[in-house]
Amino acid sequence: MHILKDSALLWLLGGTLGLLIVASLIGFVLAKKAVTDSAKATVANLNARTRAWWLMVAVFATALVIGPIGTGIMFGFSSFMALREFITLTPTRPGDHRTLFWVFFIITPLHYYFLITDWYGMFQILIPVYAFLFVPMRSAIAGDCERFLERTAKTQWGLMVCVYCISHAPAILMLLKIPGFEGQNAKLLFWFVTVVELSDVMQYVWGKLCGRRKIAPTVSPGKTWEGFLGGGATTVGIGAALWWATPLSPLQAAGMAALVVLMGFAGGLVMSAIKRDRGVKDWGGAIAGHGGFMDRLDSLSFAAPVFFHVTGFYFAG
Repeated sequence: MHILKDSALLWLLGGTLGLLIVASLIGFVLAKKAVTDSAKATVANLNARTRAWWLMVAVFATALVIGPIGTGIMFGFSSFMALREFITLTPTRPGDHRTLFWVFFIITPLHYYFLITDWYGMFQILIPVYAFLFVPMRSAIAGDCERFLERTAKTQWGLMVCVYCISHAPAILMLLKIPGFEGQNAKLLFWFVTVVELSDVMQYVWGKLCGRRKIAPTVSPGKTWEGFLGGGATTVGIGAALWWATPLSPLQAAGMAALVVLMGFAGGLVMSAIKRDRGVKDWGGAIAGHGGFMDRLDSLSFAAPVFFHVTGFYFAG
């Protein structure tokens, strides 16, 4: 079903645009009223998140209009850029360069080709099996043994997180076969992305409003138990309220939203630990005011494969 003929998906898009307009107006008013430096910084962060949402919704909606191929290309480009950011932050040596050529220009496009052409078997095993074995083999041929295990593991891990895991988001659209929901997977993908991103925003807002007890202060000082629980509960409630856009019942939608919130939080925490290890605040600067691609995809990278497989196991035919 084309999204322009899907009234439920159009309602989702319209509702999202309405929320963004309201958020932008609130941000404008708050920016005018903010007096202290702390208040100005908080409002500036919220406005940066809102602008990032505008960009993501515009790109995402355009990709959905184009169809599965457009969506696959969009996520493929995002994976490529996220992997570029990941590799840039992790030290490499001349012996890695030819391996990285294969990773960026052969393995990543091939993986998304298998996704777009609905070759499920190769989509699932290319990176975790064949690429996993190929990367150290190609690096060994280069003859550079210094920190070989560390360098190889970083490349493998970047490929898994930035390409394999992220690609499970468009796989929701292209590969899930849910009885009675044929041709409507665009709504499920939109629901999933909305829950992932909304969880990040709600946890940030709740954390700023009443955050006291930090979860992992040395990893991500801004993450608090109050923010996680309050933002998570709010997101689960909204996810359950949007059950009509999914093949799930309200209770099932709440449970899946809770799973997405939990895995998204784990993804953000792990990616923050890597940034702390490398001594940087953001993965990059591609998204004005809000870091790089991986800063927007860190939660999705952990949530997408788990959501895809749990949905496939319990609800797909």
